[in-house]
Amino acid sequence: MTEAAWQASVLAGMEDQQVIAAVSRCFGAIYRQQFSGEWLVNHDLPVEVRAFRRSDGWCVFLLLTPWMMARVFLPERDPGLSIPDGWSAAGRAAEPFVVIGPLLDFPILGGRQNAHLNYLPELGHFLLQPLVQSMERYDSADAVFSDWGEVIKTRDRVMQEQQRDCGWQKEVSRREFFSRLMGTR
Repeated sequence: MTEAAWQASVLAGMEDQQVIAAVSRCFGAIYRQQFSGEWLVNHDLPVEVRAFRRSDGWCVFLLLTPWMMARVFLPERDPGLSIPDGWSAAGRAAEPFVVIGPLLDFPILGGRQNAHLNYLPELGHFLLQPLVQSMERYDSADAVFSDWGEVIKTRDRVMQEQQRDCGWQKEVSRREFFSRLMGTR
């Protein structure tokens, strides 16, 4: 890894709804430019951001696209993570979008997480955790999020049965689940 500068997004300083709209526009453009003709993509699904919140220096949200659902970590400031060779802003600016970039380990809410580095000129550097990559069986955004809610419930039940605790996952999952129930996106 090199010490190339992390380029934080100018979006992080904006209002939440502005960030959501900009992310949606960005991934909508990626869909039109790179995925609209792909047969392994579910063209019935929209690009949609849900469960947006700010936590520990990150804008964290669920991103649904026709090709995946992922948890995205968009930093509000330079998180101090090393950027691998070839992943500087200058090195990626003219490159096409890559779904899964290099895996990085990073601290958040007193724990550690792994996520894939990515870069888009409109968003700067960000981290992405793929949650669902096989989208063909879904007929709507609500169906995808409903299935994800069931995954959260099952994981929480298993952890309770095993008397294990994962505070970071519980906090993030609880917010994602309840924002869906309350109709906030």
